[in-house]
Amino acid sequence: MSWRTVVIQSHAKLNYKKDFLLVRTDDVKMIHLSEIHTILIDSTQVSLTSYLLCELMKRKIKVVFCDEKRNPQSELVPYYGSFHTSKNIAEQIHWDNAFAKLVWTHIIGQKITNQANLLEKLGFETHRKLREYVEQMEYFDETNREGHAAKVYFNSLFGKDFSREDYNHINAALDYGYAILLSTFNKEVVSNGYLTQIGIKHTNEYNYFNLSCDFMEPFRIIVDEFVYENMGLELTPELKMKLVDLLNKKVLYCGKEYYLSNVIQMYVKKIFDTLKDSNMESLVLYEFQ
Repeated sequence: MSWRTVVIQSHAKLNYKKDFLLVRTDDVKMIHLSEIHTILIDSTQVSLTSYLLCELMKRKIKVVFCDEKRNPQSELVPYYGSFHTSKNIAEQIHWDNAFAKLVWTHIIGQKITNQANLLEKLGFETHRKLREYVEQMEYFDETNREGHAAKVYFNSLFGKDFSREDYNHINAALDYGYAILLSTFNKEVVSNGYLTQIGIKHTNEYNYFNLSCDFMEPFRIIVDEFVYENMGLELTPELKMKLVDLLNKKVLYCGKEYYLSNVIQMYVKKIFDTLKDSNMESLVLYEFQ
């Protein structure tokens, strides 16, 4: 499995040569494409060859572009993520809606459980309230336990005056980290031959990544923990690099330790297997420890 995230932060020219990415700055660096999971273009002073872009798409390597403020702005997505894309999209359109909503309910239950686990790890007694919310969850979260949990959770981590709507360095870091996570999920959804636009709970017609937003929920905790540990710091290029490097963090999944990027790959595949077969036994969610 590929694992490396390559970040280009200054003036450079990128091209392809015999299965290698060539990064030309004052010198030349070569990285074999088999090692690369994601390339983050964190500068507007980077040029790329079209040949390289074609090779990256063939190998399902995610490319994320940042704007002049170095915030993720767009990403390169191939038209065809797998050889049976048309078949999978047809299945996606006809998923059993009731079963898909049940799967999403389990995903959100795991998200709140992960939030509770982090609060307990950090010594916040409010973790008990979140566990109560998990027990109270109804089908498709009709009573919005997710929203109630979010308020308790973020106020515990960042103070009672904190709001996700505020413009501050904490939210800037959270948004940046979530964008990196979302991009990784987009890569895996497309690689499996499905559409990111067609979601389960997320159905916004203007959101290109509805399904990825549904799937990524239990993993937000990894960004949250990092931002909590660094909440006194502004979102500098160095902090952004550390947020990107979370993809190389090793976490437990299915009883074994893997890089986070590889866990996401396995997790997404298991969700699709579950939805395809309408069999909950295929579903293995990510539990924060």
